[in-house]
Amino acid sequence: MNDRRRFLCCAVAGVLVDPARVLAQAPGKVHRVGYLNLRAGPTALDEAFLLGMRELGYAVGRNLAIEYRWASNQMERLQGLAEELVRLNVEVIVTATTPAIRAAMRATSTVPIVFQATADPVGTGLVASLGRPGGNVTGLTLQSTELARKRLQLMRETVPGAARVGVLTLRDPDSQLASDRLAGSLMLAETQAAAQQMGVALVARAVVDAGELPDAFAQFQREKAQALIVQVNPLTLQHRPKVVELAARHRLPAMYEVRSFVDDGGLVSYGPDLNEMYRRSAAYVDRIFRGAKPGELAIEQPGKFEMVVNLKTAKTLGLAIPQSLLLRADEVVQ
Repeated sequence: MNDRRRFLCCAVAGVLVDPARVLAQAPGKVHRVGYLNLRAGPTALDEAFLLGMRELGYAVGRNLAIEYRWASNQMERLQGLAEELVRLNVEVIVTATTPAIRAAMRATSTVPIVFQATADPVGTGLVASLGRPGGNVTGLTLQSTELARKRLQLMRETVPGAARVGVLTLRDPDSQLASDRLAGSLMLAETQAAAQQMGVALVARAVVDAGELPDAFAQFQREKAQALIVQVNPLTLQHRPKVVELAARHRLPAMYEVRSFVDDGGLVSYGPDLNEMYRRSAAYVDRIFRGAKPGELAIEQPGKFEMVVNLKTAKTLGLAIPQSLLLRADEVVQ
C-alpha cells in the first residue's frame, strides 16, 4: 500500500470527528501555523497532519491558516525560511528532521516548535529530556538511534552471513555543531558499535544531495557491501524511487526505516508508522493553541514498530527470506 492509499484509508476513518471537539473551537478565531520542511513539497505525510488537524476540529480556510515553506533539500535555505515564518507572527512552527528543527530554534526562543519526526532529540541536543524537553520545543521521535542495532540484526537475518554492510545516511553541513551531535552521525555510531560486536564491517556513505546517490551505490559495490541500511531523511524520502532503483540495479538487499520504501519496491523495512506520527503531531499543535507550554509536553515515542517484507523484491534478488523472519513480519508483500 503506497503513501497515498494509506492516507486515504486514514481519511475515511477520520470522518467521524467528535462534534463537541469542533464546537469547542473559539468562533471567529483563525490559528496561524508555520510549516517548515526540508523536502521540496507536500506528500501524504503532510496530508496526514492535515487529517489530524481536521479530526481535532481545525480546517484550513475556516479556523486554520498554514504558511508553508519548503527548502527543496537545500539545508542552507532553512534558516532564512524559519526566520521568515517568525516574522509572519505564526503561533507555532511545525517541522521535522534535525536540521530544520535546529534552524527553527535559532530563529526563535519564544514561538512554540512542534517536530513531527526526528531521529534522536536528546542525543542531538535539541531537548533536555524526553519527559520534560524544556524551552519552546516538543514533538515526536523516530528513535532511529536506538533502533540501529535492531536493524543491523534484522539485516543479517535477512542476508545470512553478510560480513560487509553499507550504511547510507544524510550529511549535515551545519558547522555550528560537532559532528558527534548530528543525527546521521549518531545513528552511524550506534550501528558501528553494534557491527563491531557482531563482527561486521561497515561501508558508510553520507550524502547531501540526490546527485551523490549513484556514486554512493558505486562505492558500496566497489567495497563489496553485501547488504545495505538506508536512513530515513528528507533526501531519501523524496528520492526513494531512485534509492530503491539503485539498490535493485546493484543487486543490494536493503533495509529501510519506514515502509514507504518497501511499497516502492524496497526489500524490507523496520520502524514506526511515519504517517501516523505526522497525524499525531496535530495533537501537540492543538494543546499549544489551548495554552500548553511546549517545554512541558513530553516527547512522544513510537508505541509500535512494524516490519514489512517484499517477497517479490527478494525473488528478483535471488534471496530466500528465512521463514523465521517472515513469521515475525507485520506484513509480507507478495
